[in-house]
Amino acid sequence: MDKEHAKGAADKASGAVKEGIGNLTNDSSMKAKGKIDKAKGEAREALGDAKDAVRNKDGKH
Repeated sequence: MDKEHAKGAADKASGAVKEGIGNLTNDSSMKAKGKIDKAKGEAREALGDAKDAVRNKDGKH
């Protein structure tokens, strides 16, 4: 597992919390920030997947 996976998971969790707070407080700005963080987390996880694929292709684990 690449460090990007961990960072991505943290970003997604942070985004989910922000989005939830935004929903509870009816704060559209907070909801938007949460969605952005979740998208950033998904992108980081995809980057980690790509790095893993390259490592595995090269025979490095």
